Amino acid sequence: MDPLIAPDDIPYLPRGVRLHNDRVRGIRVLQAPERAIQLDQIGEAILSELDGARSMAVIARDLAARYDAPADLIAGDVRDFLTGLIERRMVFLKEPA
Repeated sequence: MDPLIAPDDIPYLPRGVRLHNDRVRGIRVLQAPERAIQLDQIGEAILSELDGARSMAVIARDLAARYDAPADLIAGDVRDFLTGLIERRMVFLKEPA
């Protein structure tokens, strides 16, 4: 079975989905129409990197460098996290150009 997200795919937040500060609860959430997901620091770090221009591999590499962590471990975590959001239709993928 092929993974849902390939290293060259470009993840992005589709129209209507956004990161939001919930000031009442003091948390970050990912909001989509009729749903929201509370984010931990890792989820926020990953989603903050989605700019619609950089590939999953570049995002994972940048996060690995920022947190001084093994690139293959970070790439797996990013892929797994984004796969769950893709399945919920809260993150979309662009094919590489």
